[in-house]
Amino acid sequence: MGLSWYDTEDIALELIERYPDKDPLALRYTDLREMVVGLPDFADDPGKSSEGLLESIQMAWYEEWGADKAECPPPARPARRPT
Repeated sequence: MGLSWYDTEDIALELIERYPDKDPLALRYTDLREMVVGLPDFADDPGKSSEGLLESIQMAWYEEWGADKAECPPPARPARRPT
């Protein structure tokens, strides 16, 4: 059985795998919708999407994406010299 619009966490994980460098908060809902509909396991009616469902998917993706980014700490900043 394929993914539906309500499988937000599973969709988010598939989007991370397919688009690892995309910032989910930088996407328009129209682009996100096309990405979801284009997933190989997606089997729901594309016409059943809504802004609320897309926002839920976007937030689930962002949470997972942010968790992946947290695993790699940012580079250390050089210490400031006293003036």
